[in-house]
Amino acid sequence: MFIDYISLMLINLAAGLTLLASYVYFGLSSSNQKRWIPGFGVVGAIALVTGLHMIFTWPVIGSFNIAFGETTVLFGILFVGTSLTLAMGWELLALGIYGFFAGLVSLLIGFRIINLGLTQLPLLAGIGFILVGLGGIFSAPTLYLKENRFLRIIGAILLVVAALIFGFIVLTAYWVHLADFSTWKPLPR
Repeated sequence: MFIDYISLMLINLAAGLTLLASYVYFGLSSSNQKRWIPGFGVVGAIALVTGLHMIFTWPVIGSFNIAFGETTVLFGILFVGTSLTLAMGWELLALGIYGFFAGLVSLLIGFRIINLGLTQLPLLAGIGFILVGLGGIFSAPTLYLKENRFLRIIGAILLVVAALIFGFIVLTAYWVHLADFSTWKPLPR
């Protein structure tokens, strides 16, 4: 059976990027880190579950399972890790180092989506992945230099633009999916 929950993954990504941008701008130097735990935990859980299901079952056609599934697992584990790290009062820098490598993957996938013309909006989707990748690449320096307001503002802006791109893509996808699947019926058992 064909299952397409990329729209769920993308709205979760848009929400997570908005949360992360808010954290980078407002919360990184705040004394109350615990208020961010639920948001990171919820986004991370949804991303991890959907991403793992996608990479283990390949429910959609072609390389979309790699582009969306694997990056969603990386995104999800970083958010779950962030939630746990904030709950325990640990330092976030180690997650920033992991985020650097996740960012490299997202950057590469963004360029490849544009290059191969994948998705209905390859240029927009590719730019979204590239911006998320840049956010990941600069996560370690931003965490290390968390008092550098300029770096945090640039990071927050990149993340908000990526969230807006994925928000536009996913709202368009929901609009189209509701029409395309309006007459779909499961196979009889």
